[in-house]
Amino acid sequence: MSVRSPHILLADVDASMRDVLEAMLRRGGFVFDVAHDGSGDTGEPAVVLISVSEPTAVGLEPVRRVRAAPSSCGASIIVVVSSRDDGLVERALAAGADDFVCAPVWEPELLARVRGQLRLRASLHELARKERDARVMVEITQALTSSLDFREILATVVGRIAEVMRVERCSIVVAHEAGDVGYVLVASDDAGVRDLPIELERYPEIQRVLQTRRPLTIEDATSHPMFWEVRAHVSTTRYPMLTLIPIGSEERAVGVLFLRASEARGSLDEREVSLCQVVANATAIAIRNARVVQKLRDERLAVSSAHIEAEQRVRTLERYADLFQSSADGMAVIDHTGHVIFANPKVSEITGYTDEEVRNGNLLLAIARQDRGRVSVLREGFRRGEFPAGVDLRIRRRDGGERVVSIATSALLRDQSAVLVTLRDVTDERATASELARTKEFLSSLIESSPDAIVASRLDGTILLFNSAAERILGYPREIVVGAGSVEMLYPPGAAREIMRRIRTAPESRIASLRAEVLSRSGERIPVLLSAALVSENGAAVASVGVFSDIRERILLEERLAQFQQRVALSEKQVIAAELAGAAAHELNQPLTAIQGYAELLQRKADADSAIGRGAGVILRESERMAEIVRKIGKIARYETKQYVGGTSILDLDRAAGSDSRPPEELK
Repeated sequence: MSVRSPHILLADVDASMRDVLEAMLRRGGFVFDVAHDGSGDTGEPAVVLISVSEPTAVGLEPVRRVRAAPSSCGASIIVVVSSRDDGLVERALAAGADDFVCAPVWEPELLARVRGQLRLRASLHELARKERDARVMVEITQALTSSLDFREILATVVGRIAEVMRVERCSIVVAHEAGDVGYVLVASDDAGVRDLPIELERYPEIQRVLQTRRPLTIEDATSHPMFWEVRAHVSTTRYPMLTLIPIGSEERAVGVLFLRASEARGSLDEREVSLCQVVANATAIAIRNARVVQKLRDERLAVSSAHIEAEQRVRTLERYADLFQSSADGMAVIDHTGHVIFANPKVSEITGYTDEEVRNGNLLLAIARQDRGRVSVLREGFRRGEFPAGVDLRIRRRDGGERVVSIATSALLRDQSAVLVTLRDVTDERATASELARTKEFLSSLIESSPDAIVASRLDGTILLFNSAAERILGYPREIVVGAGSVEMLYPPGAAREIMRRIRTAPESRIASLRAEVLSRSGERIPVLLSAALVSENGAAVASVGVFSDIRERILLEERLAQFQQRVALSEKQVIAAELAGAAAHELNQPLTAIQGYAELLQRKADADSAIGRGAGVILRESERMAEIVRKIGKIARYETKQYVGGTSILDLDRAAGSDSRPPEELK
């Protein structure tokens, strides 16, 4: 059967936004339509996209309109909001939206949200379908258990299956032990069919299922090779689609559930075949149980005289009638076979059966099928003089509902073989206990899987809880601390009492993220972040609980970070010193060059023995010494030097600055 692609609807989206969304959905491979008025009249969409720009009633009206429209009320609505405004998003979701994306729309986010809503919708549809299947099974099961008439059981099964599976014909065929003849016991489309004999050699499909004990589906019997030898019998059939389900145990199939349908129906899917298989199994069991119950009915007739005598004996109990009638628990007097001699009104209220049905029936037959074995054990115990109490049994009410009752039994007039049975409906109590057990199991698993140590203790310090992380961090096995160790052994001297004092004086009697130290079994002081609180019961503190986060690695990282920051600070100082040296060298370079030039000029012009010549020489020597200092500064600052007047090396500012100051003609 073909499956339609999910239908996306763009409703109340402005033109510019619509073009963007259409392009994104097209690239995402989605099938979509556009409804400018948001009416959703383009079919039944799976997802509706609506743009919302303001949180007013008018701005949110498209969302309400789509949610109220019959054709789109079940669709998932995704709103495209103009900005990440919490108020706008909250009002849109309150108006009926299921999800949102913010403009400008990020394509992966949009496609992911659309696919997420489609997956959610598919899951809900699958859940609804399973619920429908379960409801069908309950209906069929009720039908199978509500009648002892063999023909009525089979007619109910085939009629309900034909209706649910939407097939034209459903029948039950059983095979003779010889294997050459079969009998059509009932058919959904012909109430007159009863034990119609057929030759199995003309039905190879039935023979195949009886041999393999596996379901068989044939799309078209008129062209299937299995029917080559009997094609004359199937060439004109109106129902070429066949599905056969074996009826019986794993060791032997005694018959088949035979479904026929036209080509328009198409073949049954895996879920439908599985449902038919369950019905077939239930049918086999129901038939067997019907025969067993009929046998029990015969046995009941055989002991009717004993039952009458038991009813006569109940007259001796009439003085207790008021007690029975007003009891809050169900009370019944039964004989050792389970037949009811007397029952108070509470029994009818618990089981859902009328007083007459309880008196005329066998109370033990109201027990759910899965607990029938326990009932047999109880009956055997009655014969041995054993009368247990506090036994939980599931009963099937007259309306099909199931309840859990706790029964207590006692001998009543032991010599007359009567048993008093009290019934108390404990369904809610058992459900609560089961939920509490699951919650406790979940919390235990959560505590054990925590990476942090969790320790709980009584107010006197006795340790009550010690999880796996506490064992790992503190080194103590829980066997030697739980119930015997004190919480004070986990802290340095006096620390436990100080922490308890801080807890008691803290708001709401709890502290969080407190830096503390705990002692391991080896005596190591372990730094931790501690969160702790008092546990109260009925308003009174009864225990304390602490959560320890081991922060040794965190402290080590903090120390390494501090060392790194110191190195960075030192490097920054070195860089600043180098820059200062470079700046000083740069400032001294130009005037020093001029001084050297003028000193050499004076030396050439003046007599060497004259005052001017001697002075020029002094200036030249001092400037050369200064140039040497500048060169060293440049070297320290990683700047380069070059030869200058008179072979003197000075700072090369051009290269230091990373540029070439040569004339253009030298660069060619």
